[in-house]
Amino acid sequence: MIGNHFPRADRPLLIKGARTIGFAAPAGTPLDILVDREGRIAEVAASIATGDDIRVLDAGGGLLSPGWTDLHVHVWYGGTDISLRPEQCGAARGVTTMVDAGSAGEANFHGLREFIIEPARENVYAFLNLGSIGLVACNRVSELMDIRSIDFERIISTVEKNRDVIVGLKVRASHVITGGWDLTPVKLAKKLGRVLKLPLMVHVGEPPPLYDDVLGLLTEGDIVTHCFNGKAGSSILEDEDLYRLAEDAAARGIVLDVGHGGASFSFDVAKAALARGLPPRTISTDLHNRSLDGAVWDMATTMSKLLSLGMKLEEVVAAVTTAPRRAIGLQADGLLDKGRPAEFTLFDVVDADIAVKDSQGALSRLTRVFEPRQAILGAEAIAAQRYVPAQAPTAGKHACPHCGWQS
Repeated sequence: MIGNHFPRADRPLLIKGARTIGFAAPAGTPLDILVDREGRIAEVAASIATGDDIRVLDAGGGLLSPGWTDLHVHVWYGGTDISLRPEQCGAARGVTTMVDAGSAGEANFHGLREFIIEPARENVYAFLNLGSIGLVACNRVSELMDIRSIDFERIISTVEKNRDVIVGLKVRASHVITGGWDLTPVKLAKKLGRVLKLPLMVHVGEPPPLYDDVLGLLTEGDIVTHCFNGKAGSSILEDEDLYRLAEDAAARGIVLDVGHGGASFSFDVAKAALARGLPPRTISTDLHNRSLDGAVWDMATTMSKLLSLGMKLEEVVAAVTTAPRRAIGLQADGLLDKGRPAEFTLFDVVDADIAVKDSQGALSRLTRVFEPRQAILGAEAIAAQRYVPAQAPTAGKHACPHCGWQS
């Protein structure tokens, strides 16, 4: 689905007794929300009468936020060797909007659109990979071998034909992808971003290029994903100069995005950054088939990790709702106004005792977790729950720093 173009429902939906969070309205007071058959908000009040022709969802005091938006996932299933199906990380996990982060390049974007984006029940957008082939054979066949991997004219044409779904460009700035190219792909992507007036999402990883130098090329609205990675030479924890550059980047309006993934999130780095007052602007999962059952699991677990490391509840909610929406140019204000599309996540925050790990295999325990109950897309309420893999994480298993495969 694109832009909340909901199918007409057979009945309106009434959400009763939800405590809103993440909206401009005061949080915490239970509200009733009536959604009409077209999926638009018809009424918001302390109490709304039910009727025989209305489907009722009893929120029972649960928390209702704008729909969770995952700024970094991989859902070009069948088009790449790492992607998941949208339903594996979407509404069934409380996520109503997903942004595929560069799975497709200009040569195969039409397939991502026709076979994944348009049929999905969730909203799906995409960052277009700078490399023509995208992540067809991720980390086995680089999308950025040399200049023949990039076609300016075809990239521009693809974006112009798909501006309703392409929200930015993606480049992976890591030597395992670019070899000796260093900053050249980032510079080319930034030039295209200026031409197309689109933000750039940059994957930072194993240098070269240096994380430091990448930050110097970016401007307001660009996105650094994997901002809290723990890779040697690319960790803001091990280099005070790089940490100050990251602080400066955030102050300049560059979006620091978690992008957890199988190889790109460190508890130690995130905890130190939060303690020093450098939170991420957005929290995303980088879910793919090498991280689903490994370090990540789902959005709710990723949110719970940041909560456990010191972010406030309201900050975590903003980082998966209004902040990522703003990052890709979607409406982020007035999301409870009459006439607006109904895109919400109903969830609880509950006590727990769950063992989790970061991308480097470090173990931690979560004592408070987000538990999604419903993803609400128009007048449809979709049952949701947190994903838990069959095998719990154990000490001694570490991820490959390049792709996230477990040893």
